[in-house]
Amino acid sequence: MRLGWVMLALAPLTGGCVSTVWNVATAPVRAGAQVIDWTTTSQSEADRNYGRKMRKKEAREGREMRKEEARRLRERDGD
Repeated sequence: MRLGWVMLALAPLTGGCVSTVWNVATAPVRAGAQVIDWTTTSQSEADRNYGRKMRKKEAREGREMRKEEARRLRERDGD
């Protein structure tokens, strides 16, 4: 009878053990999936990166164009 009470008292503790075993068993799969995610680029990520690259390029070209225009105005006014 005492064994029954002991087993009943220990039953809630097994839930933590089961979840820990589950986490340990699935860790390699999750780690592998994370590595694959880091090494591959989805189409949406590629599109986002391309858009960011193009916006930076356009901003740089705009700055260069404004600098060139300012330089031309200074040269014209200096003559």
